[in-house]
Order: sequence, then structure tokens, then C-alpha cells
Amino acid sequence: MKRETLFLKIAIFIIGAPIVALCVLVLPKFPDFYAEWLPELAYLRYPIVIFFYVTAIPFFFALYQAFNMLTYIDKNEAFSDVSVKALKYIKYCAAIISLLYVAGMPFFYLTADLDDAPGIIIIGLMIVFGSLVVAVFAAVLQKLLQKAIEIKSENDLTI
Repeated sequence: MKRETLFLKIAIFIIGAPIVALCVLVLPKFPDFYAEWLPELAYLRYPIVIFFYVTAIPFFFALYQAFNMLTYIDKNEAFSDVSVKALKYIKYCAAIISLLYVAGMPFFYLTADLDDAPGIIIIGLMIVFGSLVVAVFAAVLQKLLQKAIEIKSENDLTI
């Protein structure tokens, strides 16, 4: 099991690395680029950057919780309350990301309308639906894990 969880831990770092690179390398330069690209919406350059940084917070917290889940699996604590709590946090983080992007869709629409680029809206919708899928999947796993823990505790009591 250690090899599989190691592979998944590496996958978590690979998923997080591009977002770190965007936050460190691209987003600080984005306000100037946005003001030059769409001068009519130059007043939105800083709110958009703040929006992306705010959405990165629950993303990284969810990745951290997923990493913790893999650590619990390595320690044979997969069927414990801490795993359920980690799944609950992942569910909440995914729901928060989805809600933030739904709230940010008017900014995407303004940018897409001025630049005549509907792909921006499609990307925003993909993030909304992708994070909703993660939230629902985490909720289902959380309920299954809770049921498994209940069954395990009942079996421990009967033996």
C-alpha cells in the first residue's frame, strides 16, 4: 500500500505545483497585463487577482487534507474519525471553490463580452462543475466511511 499512497502523494504535488507557479509567477504580473489588454475594465484588475488568490486558499487546504488522508492510510488509520474529518474539509473546500467561481462569473462574463472570448466563461463553468463533482464525491466517501466505522465499531463490540 505504501507504493500506491506514495504515487498519490506525488500526484498531489504535481497537481499543486502549477497552481503555485501561477500564484507566484503569473498573478503578480496579471494586473498590468489585464489593464493593457482590456483598458475598459482596468478597474477590475486587482479584484480579479485577489479573487484568484482567495480561491487558491481552499484549493491548497483541500490538497493538504488529501495528503493527510494518504498519511492516515499509511498508518492504518484510514477507518477513523480523522479521515472522516479530512473528507469533510475536502467537501467544504470544493463547495467553497464552486461558490466563489459562481460569484465570480459576472467578472468572467464582462471580460468575455469585451474580448469576444466565450471560452473564458466555459473555463469558469468547468471549474464550478469540477469542484461540485469533487464536493459530491467527497460527501459520498464521507458517508461511506462513517458507515464503515460504525460497522467496525459494532463488530469490535460483539467480539
